[in-house]
Amino acid sequence: MKTHTTLNSLLYLSALTLLGTACSDSFNPATPHAVARNGVAASQAASGVATPIVFDQQAVLLNIGGPWPAGGTHVGLQFSQNPHLGDAIIATFVWRGSTNTITTVTDHLHGGTPVGNTYTLMDYVTADGWSMATYVATDVRNFPETAGSPDQLLAVHAIFSDDITEGGEMISAYSGVSPGFAQAVSAHHGASGNGSTTTIASPGALPVDAGSLTYGVTMADAIVNYSRPADFSSLNWITDQTLTLDGEYALASAPGTVEPQWTWSFQQLSTWFVNAVELKPQTATHLVFVVQPSNTLLPGSTIAPAVQVVALDDQGNTVTGFTGPMTIAIDHDGSLLKNAQLSGTKTATPANGVATFSNLSIDQVGMGYTLQATATNLNGVTSNPFNVTVP
Repeated sequence: MKTHTTLNSLLYLSALTLLGTACSDSFNPATPHAVARNGVAASQAASGVATPIVFDQQAVLLNIGGPWPAGGTHVGLQFSQNPHLGDAIIATFVWRGSTNTITTVTDHLHGGTPVGNTYTLMDYVTADGWSMATYVATDVRNFPETAGSPDQLLAVHAIFSDDITEGGEMISAYSGVSPGFAQAVSAHHGASGNGSTTTIASPGALPVDAGSLTYGVTMADAIVNYSRPADFSSLNWITDQTLTLDGEYALASAPGTVEPQWTWSFQQLSTWFVNAVELKPQTATHLVFVVQPSNTLLPGSTIAPAVQVVALDDQGNTVTGFTGPMTIAIDHDGSLLKNAQLSGTKTATPANGVATFSNLSIDQVGMGYTLQATATNLNGVTSNPFNVTVP
């Protein structure tokens, strides 16, 4: 029979502690409760145009039989180590209650310093006196990637208009998601139902794009075994005296639909809840020169400073995860006989989305040279004109 431990009065509890105290391993299947930082990446779509979405961090907490600290209206949880800047964060809250009394969801450092990223409600479902709500923030900023002390750990919290005596929270972060909220969040859905025997819980099928990530979370007001969705990876799961909560994610290698389904082994009439959200990867669409080629005084001299080209998405954001090779060549030949040669390393792999061409040179005097940078499936770019002269 399932064993469990009640978690009380711990507002900020790290995922590592929870893995040791929350529950035993009798739930099905026997996969790790949390995968490693940067554990799984989706395949790049369209020959490297879309960057991979990578799972970064997670934490989970249940606190039944409260009241919660901080007057009973504050439900919050910190990461055990900070996500990367630019990540998307998904926060799911569960509580006893039949209306969404969350007035705001925001973040701060554990020491109390406000961070201020915007969290948007995706779905809220309620049934039989329980509620579940999922919020998403994209392109999170204003915190240190490496926390120098526990006070610098990022915490996500919900403020309720009424006291919450029973509830919990699951947070997870993902790198490589499009930074613009409208571009990052696509399909999402919430659902609930009940059963007294073996029961399937599902939000329904969600359309997905190649490289997108589907987040799914389920809760039941019962302590019973369940089977996880096929082809999903576990974020974390936890149980106590009243609830069971499980989070999962899947990365799509091709366009289609994804439907996360949990099979609950209910022994008496029980209620289940599901929220699911699709996150879309940041996609590089075009190149831009961030350091233009400069005039040089002698043929064969290295163009300095080093020419740099960046991959951008259609909103003008740097696609830091883009690693497709960039190639540079003469576009307009400014030499007299139109036979100038470009020397140096002409193909470079970007770092954080930026390719550096550090040793380029042109062998002939000329006026109005331009260079063109290209990458597979991206719109290329032509540089500003520059000259190669003699003293």
